[in-house]
Parts: sequence; structure tokens; C-alpha cells
Amino acid sequence: MQGDIFSTKNLKLFGICVALLTIGYILLGQGPVDNPLSKTVAPLVLVGVYCVLIPYAIMAKSKEPPKDGKQQKKSGV
Repeated sequence: MQGDIFSTKNLKLFGICVALLTIGYILLGQGPVDNPLSKTVAPLVLVGVYCVLIPYAIMAKSKEPPKDGKQQKKSGV
């Protein structure tokens, strides 16, 4: 379909992001306040997903050729 915004690569990356976000929030809710998982690991996972993986999942390009058989014109800047 010509109007597809995201490729399968993007959707797989979004799935990984959702799984890591779920793990991060579960770790954040573990145990007492001084628990190392809820104090250090969970915030690092969440910040990494929100600041690195989600933007990468949005901007990642697929290496698949266009399905309509036409070459896309590259604009030279």
C-alpha cells in the first residue's frame, strides 16, 4: 500500500519499546525506596527508551525497495 507511514521494521521497534517500557515501569514499582532496581535501573531504562529508542523507531528507514517498482528520486542538496 502506497500510504503506509511505518514499515515492519518501525513496528517491530515500537513493539520492543512497549515491552521495555513495561519492564521499566514494573521495575520502578518494585520494593522499598532504596531498592537498586527501582532507584537506578528503572529510570535508566525509561529514559533510554523515551529519549533514544522511540525517536529511532520513528525515524528508522527500511532497506526494502519500493513495492510499486519505481525508483524514488533523491533530492540533491
